[in-house]
Order: sequence, then structure tokens, then C-alpha cells
Amino acid sequence: MSAVKHLLIVYHTQTGHTQTMARAVWRGARRVVEVETRLKMALRAGLGDLLWAHGLLLGTPENFGYMSGALKNFLDRTYYPAQGKVNGLPYAVFISAGNDGTGALTSIERIARGYPLKPVCDPIIARGELDTEVLQRCEELGETLASGVAWGIF
Repeated sequence: MSAVKHLLIVYHTQTGHTQTMARAVWRGARRVVEVETRLKMALRAGLGDLLWAHGLLLGTPENFGYMSGALKNFLDRTYYPAQGKVNGLPYAVFISAGNDGTGALTSIERIARGYPLKPVCDPIIARGELDTEVLQRCEELGETLASGVAWGIF
């Protein structure tokens, strides 16, 4: 490893569940000292953040069986300007769902294929209230993606 690698966590929250998950992901990622990690709310993240990143984690609540409008806004704002600049960027997803979360996941995966981003970890879909097992899995997700980025695995 030579240069410092960068991991970007972009999320939106309404009830606070996705923010709690995002902070757990961030805690896990921060265990990998070779990686600089940014935690950004979707409406505050932009193209510069995306181009800075060597890995990406996307978090959203499930809204009407879809990703949040704020996360969709981030993806809309960065999609065309990022074309040809983020091909194969490793990413993973975490979702706070009141239903089954599959609609939100499918919509993110469809857009990610267009960038094209590379899925590298199984998504975490937390249905209902958060518990310690879900938050532990979120920490592991952050640490796994950061480690993979640091060591060039992804």
C-alpha cells in the first residue's frame, strides 16, 4: 500500500434508523487506519466526494418500496458527470426498511449498474427496529469495505 485510500459513506435518514446504521458503518470503517472515511448526508454529498472515493457505501430508508428521494437526488446529480470516471468503483448498500427493502435495493442496484459501480458485499436490510446484531453487521460492513479498499482487494 502506498497512497491513502478513501471511503465515502452517503446516506439519508428520516426516523434516525439509517443514520444509526451509517454511524455503525463509519465506526467499522474507521478501524482501518489506512483509509480516510467521509460520512455525508446525501443532500450534502456531491461529485467531488464521489470522485475522491475509492469505495462507496450507500444508505437509505425504504420509502414506498424505493430508495429515499435524497439518495436518488445524489445519484441523479452525480450520474452523468461521473460517467467514465468511477467505472468499477466498489460499493455496498445498507437499508432501513419498514417492509422488505427489496424495492429500495433493486432501484439502487439498477442505477449502480449504469455508472457502472461494482457490488462487493451483500447488502444489509434491517427490517423494523434496529438491534445490536444489525448494528454489528453494519460495523463489519464498513470494516470489510475499508479493508478491501486499503489492500486493493476490490
